[in-house]
Amino acid sequence: MGVPSFYRWLVGKYPNIVVPAKEDDGAEGTSSPPPPGGAGPNGVYHNLYLDMNGIIHPCFHPEDQVYPPTTFDEVFEYMDRLFRIVRPIKLLYLAVDGVAPRAKMNQQRSRRFKAAKDAKDAEVEEKLLRDKFRAEGREVQPQATNELSDPNVITPGTAFMEKLSMALEYYIRARLNNDPAWKDIKVILSDSNVPGEGEHKIMSFIRAQRSRDNYDPNTRHCLYGLDADLIMLTLASHELHFSILHEDMLHQNQPENCIALAKELFKTEEPKKCIVWFPRATEMTPRGKSPKKPYQFLNIWVLREYLELDLKIPNQVVKTDIERLIDDCIFICFLTGNDFIPHIPSLEIHECAVDLLLEVYKQTFNKMGGYIVNTEKLKDKHAAYLKVSRLEKFFHELSLYEEKIFLKRYEMRERLQRNIMRQAAEKEWDERNFDNMEQNPDGPDMTVDSFSAQCSISTCSGDKSDIRLGLAGWKSRFYREKFGVERFNEVGKLKNDMAQKYLEGLRWVLQYYFEDVPSWSWYYPFYYAPFASDLKGLSRFKISFTIDKPLRPFNQLLVVLPQERQLICTIKCYRKLMENEESSIQKFYPSDLQIDTHGKRFLWQGIAKLPFIDEKLLISATKMVENELTVPEMSRNTVQQEKIFLRNSNTLASNAAIGQISDCKSKKLPIDPATSELGGWISPVDDNGISCVFFRSPIRDLEDLRNDQTVSFMFFNPEPVKVIPRLLEHVKKPEKTLTEADISRRPLRHTYLGSRPPETITATAEAQPRISSFGRGRGRGIGTETPELGGNNYGRGFHGVGTAQSRGGAYTFQPGGRACAGRGQYGGTVQRQQVAWRPVGAWARGGSENGGSHGGNGQPRGW
Repeated sequence: MGVPSFYRWLVGKYPNIVVPAKEDDGAEGTSSPPPPGGAGPNGVYHNLYLDMNGIIHPCFHPEDQVYPPTTFDEVFEYMDRLFRIVRPIKLLYLAVDGVAPRAKMNQQRSRRFKAAKDAKDAEVEEKLLRDKFRAEGREVQPQATNELSDPNVITPGTAFMEKLSMALEYYIRARLNNDPAWKDIKVILSDSNVPGEGEHKIMSFIRAQRSRDNYDPNTRHCLYGLDADLIMLTLASHELHFSILHEDMLHQNQPENCIALAKELFKTEEPKKCIVWFPRATEMTPRGKSPKKPYQFLNIWVLREYLELDLKIPNQVVKTDIERLIDDCIFICFLTGNDFIPHIPSLEIHECAVDLLLEVYKQTFNKMGGYIVNTEKLKDKHAAYLKVSRLEKFFHELSLYEEKIFLKRYEMRERLQRNIMRQAAEKEWDERNFDNMEQNPDGPDMTVDSFSAQCSISTCSGDKSDIRLGLAGWKSRFYREKFGVERFNEVGKLKNDMAQKYLEGLRWVLQYYFEDVPSWSWYYPFYYAPFASDLKGLSRFKISFTIDKPLRPFNQLLVVLPQERQLICTIKCYRKLMENEESSIQKFYPSDLQIDTHGKRFLWQGIAKLPFIDEKLLISATKMVENELTVPEMSRNTVQQEKIFLRNSNTLASNAAIGQISDCKSKKLPIDPATSELGGWISPVDDNGISCVFFRSPIRDLEDLRNDQTVSFMFFNPEPVKVIPRLLEHVKKPEKTLTEADISRRPLRHTYLGSRPPETITATAEAQPRISSFGRGRGRGIGTETPELGGNNYGRGFHGVGTAQSRGGAYTFQPGGRACAGRGQYGGTVQRQQVAWRPVGAWARGGSENGGSHGGNGQPRGW
């Protein structure tokens, strides 16, 4: 899932990076051929990459339908729509999440266990409502019970993912045969049996291609996905002509067919109610198509321009390199947390932590002695790519803000508690005394103080203790409550271990984002990150990673799924490993889940305190039952290779190498650079890659392809010689369109009272947008539309109040302008999420992780 809340912060600070996507009105399932020059409705794009999990989850688990689709039709239509928007002219790359690194599995495990717990709670609540509705004589719709009712089936190794792979191959062949816009396209399919997360498989492909001598540095890329960390990955590629396509996640409203189980948060007489969202049991939602949502392009070349302005070092001694500044920026943003390591406790993105990180970095740059990372040395055996001594200085400067941030949070939490108690007291008074108001106008004593006496407000997390970070003795309380250690030597050893493992984690993520998986088995073995003030003496740690292989799909299922979900997603011989009390791994599946929500805003952010699975023990246990697998199950549990598909009329399909391939079944043959801009090797699949003319549809109700003109081969990416963390030679840079006036300077959150900052500080008096911590602001110029028609295609939009409305995606002739993110940017109804911390007592009970959103397992998407 990536960096949570990062996108909202980014668009608020750098509004012109986002432009709306234009849509092609072509018929569904077909696209009209591209016009001369290859430009689509949003300009020229050579390659389109689809992070397929961002398509599969919303298609099969839409938030606005009671009964999710049971066919692949919506997936196909979704992909057709994206293809029409981008209209790639060379390559389409489909990447489905395969087996993930172990560091990611721990996060997946936590999400799925919490989702299972919430689903169980929701089932109880739903049953109560259904029984109530039936007793009232109301019609109750049946519950959906098909294979796709559980989103956990969208995990490598399940039967559903095998069906998905076959469906995608059918889709590719059907479009290559029948859609004129596809006839010159090469399509690569990396399904769930190819290890790796979808977005990282895509970036590995791009890094390998750009390391080739004949690579075109002006290749224009578009990547579709819903994870916010795509922004970091695309920046890390140092490809200039890059856009990210995604739904406009900031304008989504509450689904109309969802209801709150408790609309009144403070009803003491109904203590078991909680806020959980599920479809109405009494209203039928049609199985029709979901309403189309608008799309946006996030243009990386504009973001780079913003960063070049925003990362200017004050009183710099030597000229800085923007490429290395961007690498450092990506690295320090890891400290806000991601799917692999938790965030430093004082850093929360919704508190504008990235503003703080950038400010500390700029003010400390000269003191540090320069850049923190050197990604050109990622293959160095002595880890020279990370200057640990400089990182320590950065952590020291960051730690100076730690207690101020904690005290600010404490102040805000206390203020919110008082408001909650006041509202609850007023509501209670109104409900109990409305009928007697005329007789007793003064009413009973229901002041906040008296009401507080009836309710325990000693904690905001629901725990039995309150750590009160920032107040005297907070560190001792933290280590005692979170880890159960109090003795000085025990605390010292724990701090040392956490610091070492966190440094390992930072190095692991750095290599993962810029190069490849440094170790499939490494993971961060703590629930919490160390405090910035405890990250000292890091230079003494010697760190290296074990080069190993990914787990098999069935082993990942055992790692990430709770026992009750294994019944649906895994096979019988593996399930007994969890159910049998004598099993060596049964202890890793606790029946009672403890969730720590201390300091969290919403329940879904809580930390599931699960036992970390012993990988060696797991592999040993599964080896004992592997001989019971059926042949189809063995196939689902194997590692496979990417495939490439193309029409047999394609130049690559007719080159000399492919003509010889039938004689070289066990050999990888290089793709001839004279006949294709694509680098790598190909090898025959079972049918030798030759078109068989007839392709039987693996999907019921879809026609067989009786004149199949496609060929397919296994595809192997070229091995990158080295990381190239800079723009390539001969790249055409767009004309700069931003100035210092476009950079907003917001005060750091801990420096002002309350939740909203004072007026935003800008570089000049020319524009003074009022931007809150969520990025709202007024556009320049009132009610004017003054397009600036420049000679380049990187325009910025109209002047005027409202959201920046620059049109087009890439390389289009469009109006210019410097519109800041307007009030419309975050307009509309914001879907409520359940608050994680509140007074204990009648209203402390939590709700669902889902919060009415769909992100596969309920967590709101990072966007």
